[in-house]
Amino acid sequence: MEAFVNWLNGIIWSPALVYLCLGVGLVFSIATKFLQIRHVGDMGKLMFDRNASDSGISSFQAISMSLAGRVGTGNIAGVATAIAFGGPGAVFWMWAIAFLGASSGFIEATLGQVYKTKQDGQFRGGPAYYIEKGLGIKWYAILFAIVTVIATGALLPGVQSNSLSTAINTAFGINPWISGIAVCLILAVIIFGGVKRIAKTAEFIVPVMAVGYIFVALIIVIMNIDRVPEVLGLIFSSAFALNSAFGGILGAAISWGVKRGVYSNEAGQGTGPHAAAAAEVSHPAKQGLVQAFSVYIDTLFICSATAFMILITGMYNVTPEGEEAIVVNLAEMEPGPGYTQSAVESVMPGFGAPFVAIALLFFTFTTIMAYYYMAETNLAYINQKVKRVWAEYLLKFIFIAMVLYGSVKTADVAWALGDIGVGSMAWLNIIAILLLAKPAIAVLKDYEEQKKAGKDPVFDPVKVGIKGADFWEKEYKYPGAGANKIKTTSGSSVDK
Repeated sequence: MEAFVNWLNGIIWSPALVYLCLGVGLVFSIATKFLQIRHVGDMGKLMFDRNASDSGISSFQAISMSLAGRVGTGNIAGVATAIAFGGPGAVFWMWAIAFLGASSGFIEATLGQVYKTKQDGQFRGGPAYYIEKGLGIKWYAILFAIVTVIATGALLPGVQSNSLSTAINTAFGINPWISGIAVCLILAVIIFGGVKRIAKTAEFIVPVMAVGYIFVALIIVIMNIDRVPEVLGLIFSSAFALNSAFGGILGAAISWGVKRGVYSNEAGQGTGPHAAAAAEVSHPAKQGLVQAFSVYIDTLFICSATAFMILITGMYNVTPEGEEAIVVNLAEMEPGPGYTQSAVESVMPGFGAPFVAIALLFFTFTTIMAYYYMAETNLAYINQKVKRVWAEYLLKFIFIAMVLYGSVKTADVAWALGDIGVGSMAWLNIIAILLLAKPAIAVLKDYEEQKKAGKDPVFDPVKVGIKGADFWEKEYKYPGAGANKIKTTSGSSVDK
């Protein structure tokens, strides 16, 4: 089984996908004139919008839900794995995929908003919806939905819960069965409460966990400030094979940096659009910009915090796959949370193990929560014609069972299964957003034109020339329009 999983993982995560992620990010960056730089100010402002409705959540809740999915074990264990197999240079390639991926994040989140629908009284959307409405390829949409239900409902939760239970056992000696059952009970209370409860929980936990983690990393960096230039030099020299020690593993640095970067920030993977579509906004580009910024928060802030703690304290090993060890600073330690725990422990004795365990508890729990929402949304897409309530309950019980299973099983196959899930979604979604890039860029242009005219942008798909945006054409009420809003025969909205 393990051999088959590793073989399949090698095919899905071939160099083709690694370079496709980089290439698509570069294409979108050029096509949008590097919006990730030009619109940083807008991103910051829009992120704190707290306007919500009975059907939709606020932009702040949407980015919290999105970050709940992005910020997980990949930010701690994933960064350590990238350094262990790709060397310090892998960190640079994580930054590169985050910078370029911000544009991919904008495109997919904007599409999620454009083609969202109101289903069972709440907004639903994501790749399955925009593949069907934007591309008109129903079978492709169903394929993505099925893959995502399997990936986020069965494969990925185990990766998160395994890291969580391992860290708690290391720090506090708590049996994985006990921690696993406790997590499942709390999770059940939240997911049975629906999207609003998930959003409110994420809105409360995510900002606290992110700020707290970065704060501790800053303390460690400040205490070792004299080593910062050396660490930066090591990262950049290793990323371009200029360092003699790591010169022979440039391919591994790029591959592991991009792979773990995509796994962590999920740009282009197709997970972010689900939360983006649930937001109540007046223009899709607003949520696109917010989600682009969430890619920055995940990788440039939180992953960098982990990388600097590990590299600045020297608490890491580098052993490329199939090759001899290059760096051995931690004897007999597998790549994972232990690197980060050792890093914090070396500066703050007695604090490292419990701190990382608590950080992982919050990071992984919120990610598991977000995975459930994605699985439920795609199941809702499959069920939209004939609603099968039993299917939703079955998903909940299977999901919780997989979280418990991951808590008590070893991680030998868990990461490979998680990579298969991420990679499969990425392949399907990247092809879709490439084909739908034109309408997404048209939405950005419309947003920029309205901003330039001094307006608060409001979206009219007919004006932009986009078909299939049913909610925006038939149901959306412009702010303040009320009874004065009427439909034209073309479906657009005008004042009486």
